[in-house]
Amino acid sequence: MPTRKKISEFKPLITNLAQTSHYQVIFGGLNDGLSTYLDERGVDTRFITNSAGLLCSSASIPGSSLATADINGNFMGVQEKMAHTRIFTQMQLEFYVDSDYRMIKFLEHWMEFIASGSNQNPGDNHYYYRMQYPSAYKSNSTKIIKFDRDYKRELEYNFIGLFPINMSSVPISYDASDILKVSVAFNYERYIPGKITSKSKSGGTSNNVGSTLTPKPTSQRSLTSTERRQGTDRRGTDIRGGNFRTP
Repeated sequence: MPTRKKISEFKPLITNLAQTSHYQVIFGGLNDGLSTYLDERGVDTRFITNSAGLLCSSASIPGSSLATADINGNFMGVQEKMAHTRIFTQMQLEFYVDSDYRMIKFLEHWMEFIASGSNQNPGDNHYYYRMQYPSAYKSNSTKIIKFDRDYKRELEYNFIGLFPINMSSVPISYDASDILKVSVAFNYERYIPGKITSKSKSGGTSNNVGSTLTPKPTSQRSLTSTERRQGTDRRGTDIRGGNFRTP
């Protein structure tokens, strides 16, 4: 049967909910050939790593699912489902476009580079498309960080093998002016929840390990006026170097 709870018991949980408007997108890990290709077209590495993510007006925490197969015959009259593949859904990001149009150039030329394996001039009549090798255009260091207003707690997603697969058309018109936006769908091989830096790995905190652990509080008692004046507790222990704690 349900247990009765006081409002004071669940109020700290309900009043401490995460909000949707605090997040950051960071692009990184682009191949040197792709970085050079973009830099020649007015999109330098500093813009990609420092500014492109700040222009992301909306993002989504990624989702995934498990593909299953029906298993018959292991038990009489029982049909089982067993997982055989983890499926990662595409990620949709929307960006504000800066007045230098570097955001559109970044995405447009990233996709252009993927199909530029023929090394031909795109303006030539005999130009043809040939895809680059995946290692040349995939990013392995793009991440989404979800945090809250106090910046103390965060949820990080690291994407492996990420690249754009679809850039939606951008409507423009003579109607009332509005901020120009571009929407792009990204595909990726997988994501890793939690930090994966060398520091987090060496410290044993990568992949969200230990992220919910908190130190156990230590019991404390108030000192008497005599103890504060003499600088020792009742057992003669020096307490002037810090806070007194009972064993």
